[in-house]
Amino acid sequence: MRRIVGRLIRVFACSVLLSAGVTQVVHAESTGVAVANETVPTLCAEEDNVYVTLAGDDIRSFRIGARHPAYVGTIVSDDSAADFSNCDRSAEQFFEFDTRRVTLYEDRSIWLIGYVYERYWRDKDVPVRVGDTVVHNLHMIQLWVQGPRGPEEFLVLYPPDGYWRLRPLSPAHLKGTAYGSSVLLGPVETKVRPIVEISAVRFDPEARRFDLTFDRGGSASVTVDQVAEEGVFLDVDFGDSPVSGVFGGVRSMYVTPGNADASEVGWHVGGAQAWEIEPLSAFTSARDVRELWVGRHIVSRHNTSAPDTVFGDFERGR
Repeated sequence: MRRIVGRLIRVFACSVLLSAGVTQVVHAESTGVAVANETVPTLCAEEDNVYVTLAGDDIRSFRIGARHPAYVGTIVSDDSAADFSNCDRSAEQFFEFDTRRVTLYEDRSIWLIGYVYERYWRDKDVPVRVGDTVVHNLHMIQLWVQGPRGPEEFLVLYPPDGYWRLRPLSPAHLKGTAYGSSVLLGPVETKVRPIVEISAVRFDPEARRFDLTFDRGGSASVTVDQVAEEGVFLDVDFGDSPVSGVFGGVRSMYVTPGNADASEVGWHVGGAQAWEIEPLSAFTSARDVRELWVGRHIVSRHNTSAPDTVFGDFERGR
Protein backbone atom coordinates (compact mmCIF):
# COMPACT_ATOMS: atom_id res chain seq x y z
CA MET A 1 0.00 0.00 0.00
CA ARG A 2 2.80 2.44 0.89
CA ARG A 3 4.50 1.75 -2.45
CA ILE A 4 1.24 2.55 -4.27
CA VAL A 5 0.83 5.76 -2.29
CA GLY A 6 4.42 6.68 -3.12
CA ARG A 7 3.77 6.27 -6.85
CA LEU A 8 0.59 8.39 -6.63
CA ILE A 9 2.57 11.13 -4.88
CA ARG A 10 5.12 11.10 -7.70
CA VAL A 11 2.37 11.34 -10.33
CA PHE A 12 0.84 14.27 -8.41
CA ALA A 13 4.25 15.95 -8.21
CA CYS A 14 4.64 15.66 -11.98
CA SER A 15 1.25 17.32 -12.56
CA VAL A 16 2.22 20.18 -10.22
CA LEU A 17 5.46 20.73 -12.12
CA LEU A 18 3.64 20.79 -15.44
CA SER A 19 0.99 23.22 -14.18
CA ALA A 20 3.77 25.52 -12.98
CA GLY A 21 5.36 25.55 -16.39
CA VAL A 22 8.32 23.35 -15.45
CA THR A 23 9.36 21.14 -18.36
CA GLN A 24 11.30 18.52 -16.38
CA VAL A 25 9.07 15.53 -15.60
CA VAL A 26 10.06 13.08 -12.88
CA HIS A 27 8.63 9.58 -13.23
CA ALA A 28 9.47 6.09 -12.09
CA GLU A 29 8.76 2.67 -13.56
CA SER A 30 9.33 -0.88 -12.46
CA THR A 31 12.55 -2.39 -13.78
CA GLY A 32 14.86 -5.36 -13.53
CA VAL A 33 18.48 -5.17 -12.45
CA ALA A 34 21.70 -7.03 -13.15
CA VAL A 35 23.07 -9.23 -10.35
CA ALA A 36 26.66 -10.52 -10.32
CA ASN A 37 28.65 -12.70 -7.96
CA GLU A 38 32.16 -11.43 -7.16
CA THR A 39 32.74 -13.80 -4.25
CA VAL A 40 36.28 -15.11 -3.69
CA PRO A 41 37.23 -18.27 -1.76
CA THR A 42 38.52 -18.17 1.81
CA LEU A 43 39.17 -20.41 4.81
CA CYS A 44 38.59 -17.55 7.27
CA ALA A 45 35.11 -17.34 8.79
CA GLU A 46 35.62 -13.65 9.72
CA GLU A 47 36.43 -12.41 6.21
CA ASP A 48 33.79 -10.73 4.04
CA ASN A 49 34.65 -12.76 0.96
CA VAL A 50 31.07 -12.81 -0.38
CA TYR A 51 30.16 -9.92 -2.65
CA VAL A 52 26.93 -10.01 -4.66
CA THR A 53 26.31 -6.78 -6.59
CA LEU A 54 23.17 -5.13 -7.99
CA ALA A 55 23.49 -2.75 -10.94
CA GLY A 56 21.16 -0.84 -13.23
CA ASP A 57 20.55 2.37 -15.15
CA ASP A 58 18.95 5.36 -13.42
CA ILE A 59 17.82 3.35 -10.40
CA ARG A 60 15.50 5.59 -8.40
CA SER A 61 14.27 3.35 -5.58
CA PHE A 62 14.15 -0.18 -4.24
CA ARG A 63 13.25 -2.16 -1.16
CA ILE A 64 15.53 -4.24 1.04
CA GLY A 65 14.72 -6.54 3.90
CA ALA A 66 15.98 -9.15 6.33
CA ARG A 67 14.05 -12.31 7.17
CA HIS A 68 14.83 -15.15 9.55
CA PRO A 69 16.33 -18.22 7.85
CA ALA A 70 13.79 -20.93 7.06
CA TYR A 71 15.24 -23.14 9.80
CA VAL A 72 14.99 -20.53 12.60
CA GLY A 73 12.30 -22.55 14.42
CA THR A 74 14.68 -25.50 14.78
CA ILE A 75 17.51 -23.54 16.46
CA VAL A 76 18.32 -24.82 19.93
CA SER A 77 21.93 -23.62 20.26
CA ASP A 78 22.87 -20.34 18.60
CA ASP A 79 26.56 -19.60 17.93
CA SER A 80 27.63 -16.05 17.11
CA ALA A 81 31.17 -16.12 18.57
CA ALA A 82 34.02 -14.91 16.35
CA ASP A 83 36.14 -17.63 14.75
CA PHE A 84 39.57 -16.41 13.64
CA SER A 85 41.01 -19.84 12.91
CA ASN A 86 42.65 -19.93 9.44
CA CYS A 87 42.68 -16.11 9.40
CA ASP A 88 45.81 -14.13 8.49
CA ARG A 89 45.44 -10.72 10.14
CA SER A 90 49.04 -9.57 9.70
CA ALA A 91 48.19 -7.07 6.95
CA GLU A 92 45.31 -5.40 8.80
CA GLN A 93 45.74 -1.69 9.51
CA PHE A 94 43.67 0.31 11.98
CA PHE A 95 43.41 3.83 13.34
CA GLU A 96 43.09 4.30 17.11
CA PHE A 97 40.42 6.39 18.83
CA ASP A 98 39.08 7.29 22.26
CA THR A 99 36.01 5.14 22.80
CA ARG A 100 32.68 6.85 23.26
CA ARG A 101 28.96 6.05 23.49
CA VAL A 102 26.31 8.70 22.90
CA THR A 103 22.51 8.62 22.86
CA LEU A 104 21.43 10.49 19.73
CA TYR A 105 17.69 10.10 20.27
CA GLU A 106 15.36 8.34 22.69
CA ASP A 107 11.63 8.12 23.25
CA ARG A 108 9.27 5.38 24.41
CA SER A 109 9.39 3.46 21.13
CA ILE A 110 12.84 3.93 19.54
CA TRP A 111 16.44 4.74 20.48
CA LEU A 112 19.38 5.77 18.30
CA ILE A 113 22.79 5.11 19.87
CA GLY A 114 26.20 6.06 18.47
CA TYR A 115 29.59 4.49 19.17
CA VAL A 116 33.26 5.28 18.63
CA TYR A 117 35.44 2.17 18.68
CA GLU A 118 38.94 1.86 20.06
CA ARG A 119 40.16 0.78 16.61
CA TYR A 120 38.63 1.20 13.16
CA TRP A 121 39.93 0.62 9.65
CA ARG A 122 38.96 4.10 8.35
CA ASP A 123 39.51 7.57 9.77
CA LYS A 124 36.61 9.49 8.25
CA ASP A 125 34.25 11.94 9.94
CA VAL A 126 30.64 11.64 8.81
CA PRO A 127 28.49 14.06 10.85
CA VAL A 128 25.25 12.53 12.15
CA ARG A 129 22.39 14.96 12.81
CA VAL A 130 19.21 14.40 14.83
CA GLY A 131 17.20 17.59 15.17
CA ASP A 132 19.58 20.34 16.28
CA THR A 133 22.19 17.86 17.57
CA VAL A 134 25.18 16.98 15.41
CA VAL A 135 27.71 14.34 16.48
CA HIS A 136 31.03 13.73 14.72
CA ASN A 137 33.41 10.81 14.17
CA LEU A 138 30.99 7.99 14.97
CA HIS A 139 31.94 4.53 13.73
CA MET A 140 28.54 2.92 14.22
CA ILE A 141 24.96 3.91 14.99
CA GLN A 142 22.36 1.46 16.32
CA LEU A 143 18.60 1.78 16.01
CA TRP A 144 16.54 0.08 18.74
CA VAL A 145 12.81 -0.45 19.03
CA GLN A 146 10.51 -1.41 21.88
CA GLY A 147 9.45 -4.89 20.79
CA PRO A 148 6.74 -7.16 22.19
CA ARG A 149 9.28 -8.82 24.51
CA GLY A 150 11.37 -5.77 25.36
CA PRO A 151 13.93 -3.50 23.63
CA GLU A 152 15.66 -4.94 20.55
CA GLU A 153 18.39 -3.60 18.29
CA PHE A 154 17.37 -4.24 14.68
CA LEU A 155 19.51 -1.97 12.48
CA VAL A 156 23.05 -0.63 12.39
CA LEU A 157 24.88 1.74 10.04
CA TYR A 158 28.63 2.27 9.83
CA PRO A 159 28.88 5.83 8.46
CA PRO A 160 32.63 5.76 7.56
CA ASP A 161 32.16 3.01 4.96
CA GLY A 162 28.41 2.87 4.31
CA TYR A 163 27.73 -0.67 5.57
CA TRP A 164 24.27 -1.54 6.96
CA ARG A 165 23.14 -4.60 8.90
CA LEU A 166 19.53 -5.62 9.53
CA ARG A 167 17.81 -8.29 11.60
CA PRO A 168 14.15 -9.08 12.38
CA LEU A 169 12.77 -9.07 15.89
CA SER A 170 13.62 -12.28 17.74
CA PRO A 171 11.23 -15.23 17.75
CA ALA A 172 9.76 -16.19 21.11
CA HIS A 173 12.03 -19.21 21.64
CA LEU A 174 15.27 -17.19 21.26
CA LYS A 175 16.52 -14.43 23.56
CA GLY A 176 18.11 -12.70 20.59
CA THR A 177 19.48 -13.35 17.13
CA ALA A 178 22.76 -12.64 15.35
CA TYR A 179 23.63 -10.19 12.64
CA GLY A 180 25.15 -11.74 9.54
CA SER A 181 25.43 -10.26 6.06
CA SER A 182 25.98 -6.54 5.49
CA VAL A 183 24.45 -4.48 2.69
CA LEU A 184 25.59 -1.47 0.70
CA LEU A 185 23.02 1.12 -0.41
CA GLY A 186 24.08 3.87 -2.80
CA PRO A 187 26.84 4.50 -5.36
CA VAL A 188 29.32 1.72 -4.61
CA GLU A 189 33.05 2.09 -5.19
CA THR A 190 36.07 0.05 -4.16
CA LYS A 191 38.68 1.49 -1.78
CA VAL A 192 40.50 -1.51 -0.29
CA ARG A 193 37.01 -3.06 -0.10
CA PRO A 194 33.63 -2.11 -1.59
CA ILE A 195 32.19 0.92 0.22
CA VAL A 196 29.68 3.74 -0.13
CA GLU A 197 31.19 7.14 0.66
CA ILE A 198 28.68 9.04 2.81
CA SER A 199 29.31 12.70 3.58
CA ALA A 200 26.47 13.29 6.08
CA VAL A 201 23.62 11.47 7.84
CA ARG A 202 20.41 12.95 9.21
CA PHE A 203 17.86 10.91 11.17
CA ASP A 204 14.20 11.90 11.39
CA PRO A 205 12.73 10.04 14.41
CA GLU A 206 9.10 10.75 13.56
CA ALA A 207 9.44 9.40 10.02
CA ARG A 208 12.00 6.75 11.08
CA ARG A 209 14.06 7.87 8.11
CA PHE A 210 17.77 8.30 7.46
CA ASP A 211 18.66 11.02 4.94
CA LEU A 212 22.08 10.50 3.39
CA THR A 213 24.27 12.65 1.17
CA PHE A 214 27.07 11.03 -0.83
CA ASP A 215 30.61 12.21 -1.54
CA ARG A 216 30.08 11.56 -5.26
CA GLY A 217 26.96 13.72 -5.28
CA GLY A 218 23.33 12.81 -4.88
CA SER A 219 21.40 11.67 -1.87
CA ALA A 220 19.11 8.96 -0.55
CA SER A 221 16.37 8.53 1.99
CA VAL A 222 16.26 5.20 3.81
CA THR A 223 12.94 4.73 5.58
CA VAL A 224 12.18 1.99 8.09
CA ASP A 225 8.91 0.58 6.76
CA GLN A 226 8.48 -2.53 8.92
CA VAL A 227 10.03 -3.88 12.12
CA ALA A 228 8.58 -7.26 13.11
CA GLU A 229 9.44 -10.87 13.75
CA GLU A 230 8.37 -11.53 10.15
CA GLY A 231 11.07 -9.20 8.88
CA VAL A 232 12.68 -5.77 8.82
CA PHE A 233 12.20 -3.77 5.63
CA LEU A 234 13.69 -0.50 4.40
CA ASP A 235 12.55 1.65 1.47
CA VAL A 236 15.49 3.29 -0.30
CA ASP A 237 14.81 6.31 -2.53
CA PHE A 238 17.46 8.28 -4.43
CA GLY A 239 14.96 11.04 -5.22
CA ASP A 240 15.97 13.28 -8.13
CA SER A 241 19.49 11.78 -8.32
CA PRO A 242 19.05 8.20 -9.60
CA VAL A 243 22.11 5.95 -9.51
CA SER A 244 23.56 4.19 -12.54
CA GLY A 245 26.01 1.32 -12.18
CA VAL A 246 26.34 -0.65 -8.95
CA PHE A 247 23.78 0.79 -6.52
CA GLY A 248 23.69 -2.00 -3.93
CA GLY A 249 25.37 -5.14 -2.74
CA VAL A 250 25.54 -7.91 -0.17
CA ARG A 251 28.75 -8.51 1.76
CA SER A 252 28.96 -11.74 3.72
CA MET A 253 31.11 -14.77 4.51
CA TYR A 254 31.21 -18.28 3.07
CA VAL A 255 33.65 -21.06 3.86
CA THR A 256 31.39 -24.11 3.41
CA PRO A 257 27.58 -24.43 3.28
CA GLY A 258 27.63 -25.34 6.98
CA ASN A 259 29.97 -22.48 7.88
CA ALA A 260 28.51 -19.42 6.19
CA ASP A 261 26.36 -16.37 6.73
CA ALA A 262 25.09 -16.81 3.16
CA SER A 263 25.33 -19.97 1.06
CA GLU A 264 22.64 -19.67 -1.64
CA VAL A 265 21.28 -17.14 -4.13
CA GLY A 266 17.69 -17.05 -5.38
CA TRP A 267 16.24 -14.72 -7.99
CA HIS A 268 13.10 -14.04 -9.99
CA VAL A 269 13.33 -12.47 -13.45
CA GLY A 270 10.70 -10.51 -15.32
CA GLY A 271 8.03 -12.71 -16.89
CA ALA A 272 9.23 -15.89 -15.18
CA GLN A 273 6.72 -18.09 -13.36
CA ALA A 274 9.19 -19.46 -10.82
CA TRP A 275 12.29 -18.61 -8.81
CA GLU A 276 15.74 -19.91 -9.63
CA ILE A 277 18.04 -20.95 -6.76
CA GLU A 278 21.72 -21.89 -6.91
CA PRO A 279 24.50 -22.50 -4.40
CA LEU A 280 26.52 -19.33 -3.88
CA SER A 281 29.63 -21.13 -5.14
CA ALA A 282 27.90 -21.92 -8.46
CA PHE A 283 26.01 -18.68 -9.11
CA THR A 284 27.65 -16.25 -11.57
CA SER A 285 25.13 -13.65 -12.74
CA ALA A 286 21.54 -12.93 -13.76
CA ARG A 287 19.79 -10.15 -15.66
CA ASP A 288 16.36 -8.55 -15.44
CA VAL A 289 16.12 -9.59 -11.80
CA ARG A 290 12.94 -8.36 -10.12
CA GLU A 291 13.53 -9.99 -6.72
CA LEU A 292 16.74 -11.26 -5.11
CA TRP A 293 17.34 -13.49 -2.09
CA VAL A 294 20.74 -14.22 -0.53
CA GLY A 295 20.54 -16.63 2.37
CA ARG A 296 20.68 -20.18 3.72
CA HIS A 297 18.66 -23.37 3.91
CA ILE A 298 21.49 -25.34 5.53
CA VAL A 299 22.06 -24.71 9.24
CA SER A 300 25.38 -22.92 9.81
CA ARG A 301 27.60 -23.28 12.83
CA HIS A 302 28.60 -19.62 12.35
CA ASN A 303 26.01 -16.92 13.19
CA THR A 304 23.38 -19.67 13.16
CA SER A 305 20.40 -17.33 13.55
CA ALA A 306 21.60 -14.58 11.19
CA PRO A 307 18.90 -13.50 8.71
CA ASP A 308 18.58 -13.85 4.96
CA THR A 309 18.67 -10.71 2.78
CA VAL A 310 16.04 -9.81 0.17
CA PHE A 311 15.78 -7.05 -2.45
CA GLY A 312 12.88 -6.02 -4.68
CA ASP A 313 10.56 -3.25 -5.96
CA PHE A 314 13.27 -1.82 -8.22
CA GLU A 315 12.24 1.38 -9.98
CA ARG A 316 14.06 3.62 -12.42
CA GLY A 317 13.35 7.12 -13.62
CA ARG A 318 14.51 10.70 -13.87
